[in-house]
Amino acid sequence: MTPQSGLVRGLGLAAATSINIANMIGTGVFIKARVMTCNVETPLAVLGVWVAAGLLVLAGALTYAELAAMMPQAGGEYVFLREAYGRRWGFLYGWSYLLISRGGSLAAQAVSAAIFLNIVTGGAIGRDRLPLAACAAIALTTLVNCAAVSATGRIATALTAIKIAVVLAVGLAAFLLARGDWMHYALANSGGACEGVAQAARGGIAGFGAAMLGALWGFQGWANLTPMVGEVREPRRNIARAYGGAMLIVGALYLFANAGYFYALTPTAIAGVSTTSSVATEALAKFMGPATAGVMAMAMMISSLGALHSGMASTARVPYAMARDGLFFQGLARLSPSSVPVRGAVLIACWSGLLTLTGSYDKLTDWAIFALWLFYGLTAASVLVFRRRMPDAPRPYRVWGYPVVPAMFLLVTAWLLLNTLWTAPLQTLVSLALMLLGLPLYWYWGRRKVMGSK
Repeated sequence: MTPQSGLVRGLGLAAATSINIANMIGTGVFIKARVMTCNVETPLAVLGVWVAAGLLVLAGALTYAELAAMMPQAGGEYVFLREAYGRRWGFLYGWSYLLISRGGSLAAQAVSAAIFLNIVTGGAIGRDRLPLAACAAIALTTLVNCAAVSATGRIATALTAIKIAVVLAVGLAAFLLARGDWMHYALANSGGACEGVAQAARGGIAGFGAAMLGALWGFQGWANLTPMVGEVREPRRNIARAYGGAMLIVGALYLFANAGYFYALTPTAIAGVSTTSSVATEALAKFMGPATAGVMAMAMMISSLGALHSGMASTARVPYAMARDGLFFQGLARLSPSSVPVRGAVLIACWSGLLTLTGSYDKLTDWAIFALWLFYGLTAASVLVFRRRMPDAPRPYRVWGYPVVPAMFLLVTAWLLLNTLWTAPLQTLVSLALMLLGLPLYWYWGRRKVMGSK
């Protein structure tokens, strides 16, 4: 299991960490507090959900680090699942990754960038034209990702610095400039509009599970370095550090920003924020005026574009790896002169652009999150498979707390998936049906590969 040739190892530790941070800080920290407040009702419960989600993702990141250091190849989870469970499961992951999870995720990030642009322009874009603005954002980030991977790393590092500054600025402004009240933490949502939040996802265990999905969307991107590990320098040393460092930085920033929201605004005010706005901009507008909120919306738009840029970079590596195995269109296995899978980037850009026309931000994230976490669980379980099947294989990094940490990650993931099936059965069943549509395609490409080898 040697690294694949063709791609260039142009990402150092700082760039790899920045890509992971840039993938996570994008939209959720500015928007999802509204939905989460409707789900669990009180500020302390929302903060508790963020902590629980952060610990869960940290367990997953530590587990992924062992796999990525062991098999630092382009494609990430696709490679792990293929080696652990066979080519069929690898293909189903890749198919679902492109069709549902990453396609939906990138579309949601683009829609959020369009939302912030609409705020910056004073509503000039309008609700009806938001999908078109989102498509333009996808086209722009795809063009940037056609550059060499070292340039992608430098861009990600610069955008990550902006993202960190934005989240810090939002939290500091809320605490230092707002006429807030610590008593907000003792209140609960009462009469907030909760636009688009189903009654079944409010309160109790079901509400906590739904809020977890919102927080996990905030951390979404924690595994997106994985498809690019074939381009990380000194992967056996840098991969685990990139995962761990990114998680600690992002987790602390998220808690700080959300604590600032509830200091500045009541839970009812947060629950009443419109789906075309964000909690962050509403909080700033209350005590700094609409002009300052517009400046912050600009910074948040840049943050969303940064997540879209990093997400596009990692996503393009999956169809490239599948095509190299003969399980996808062969043209996608070709690299550009700068050793970048440009064709894969164009493919995912076209698909995610179409998805922006199909639903709102929250619908897109709910659609993507079930498929993402299904395969996160299967990937984490492959650590157990490899430990049993290949006990003597070189493991430059071993997950801390094995087997407890992977097992806890798997148990919580299973509960989240079941809770999603309970609270959003239609969306979940549609996701599963779309996954299964990949089986005839696997048979087609697998048969072609067998015939071509004769």
